Amino acid sequence: MRGWIAALLALAALSAAAQATSMHPMRHDQALRQITPPPGRVMTGTFPGGKSGDEDDITPADVDSLEKTIGRKVSWVMFSNNWFRSPRFPAKTAGWIRARGAIPYIRLMLRSDTRENHREPRYTLRAIAAGRFDNALRAWGRAAARFGTPIICEYGAEMNGRWFPWNGVWNGGRRGPARFARAYRHIIDVIRGQGASNVIWVFHVNHEDDPPRRWNRFEAYFPGDAYIDWLGVSIYSALDPRQRERTDFAASLTRNMKRFSRMAPGKPVIIAEMGSDVRNRHENAARWADGALKLILSGRWKNLIGFAWWNERWPNGDNPANDTDLRIQDSAPLRDVFRKHMRTPRLWP
Repeated sequence: MRGWIAALLALAALSAAAQATSMHPMRHDQALRQITPPPGRVMTGTFPGGKSGDEDDITPADVDSLEKTIGRKVSWVMFSNNWFRSPRFPAKTAGWIRARGAIPYIRLMLRSDTRENHREPRYTLRAIAAGRFDNALRAWGRAAARFGTPIICEYGAEMNGRWFPWNGVWNGGRRGPARFARAYRHIIDVIRGQGASNVIWVFHVNHEDDPPRRWNRFEAYFPGDAYIDWLGVSIYSALDPRQRERTDFAASLTRNMKRFSRMAPGKPVIIAEMGSDVRNRHENAARWADGALKLILSGRWKNLIGFAWWNERWPNGDNPANDTDLRIQDSAPLRDVFRKHMRTPRLWP
C-alpha cells in the first residue's frame, strides 16, 4: 500500500510541475533533483513489452499487467522513438506515462528499420553531426520543452554492440566511437538549444564490448561529463530457451561499475536493461533475478540509483518453442522473487 500512496503523491507532484513549467521552463538541475532518489534509495523501471517487436507500441494495459504482477508501481517506463516511423516527439505515449505518475524514458532511435547487424543508410553518425536532421531535432526539442516535466532520454543504446547501426563496426571501425560521440553531443546541443532542459541524458552501454576490441570499449564512445547525466548498462543472461552461455550478474556489474568510476567518477548509474529467459533450462531466471536484485538493493554502490527489467517476449524463427520470453507474468517463481524484493524500503518513491 505504501508504494501505491507514494506513486499517487508522485503523480500529484508531476501534475503540479507540468502546470508550473507551462509558464516557467524547468531548469536542468531542478529536473535532475526531482527524479534522482535520495542517498541509499533505488528506483525501478521497465520496458513493459509491446506487440510488434519495434518497442514503440506499448500501452497502459502492458504497464498495468506488470505492476499488478510485481505489486508495485514503477518509477519509469521505457519505449523507443523510432524515426523510421516518425521523427516527432512521442507526446502521446509520454503523456499517458506521466499521467500514471511515472517518468517517460525515451530511446531516441535514429534508424531506418529494426534489423540488426547492418550499416545505417540514412541516419549515419556523420550525417547527424553535420546537421542534416537539425530541423527534426529542433522540433523534437521544442516539443520536449513544452512537455515541461522530466524526461529520461538516450541516443544510441548499447553503442558498443555490433547489432546496432551506430556501433563502430558500421562507422569506420576505429573512427566510429569518436563519430558517435560527436553525433550524440550534436543531438544534445540541438535539443537543449530549444529549451529542453527537462531532458535527462543517459549514456547506455552493453555490459560486454562486441566486438571485443580496444577501440570498441564503451569509454571511447562517451560524449563527456558536460553532456551526460546518468550512465546506464544492459546486463542480460539467457536470451532464448536454447542458449547455454550465461552471465554472472555480480561479476558483470562489478566490472562495469569499476569502468564507469574511472570514466566518469561519481556519475549516477542505472541498470537500464536486465533480464533472462524464463524457459531456459541452463539459467534459472528466478534464481538469476534474485541474486541480481539482492546485489542492486544491497547499497554496495552509492551511485547505483535504479534498475529496469526488460519485460518482453519475441519470436526466434517459425518454431514457437524457440521464442524468447522474459515476461515476469509468465513465470510464477520469477513473479515471487520480484514481489519479495519490491517490499524493500530501499525502493523509491
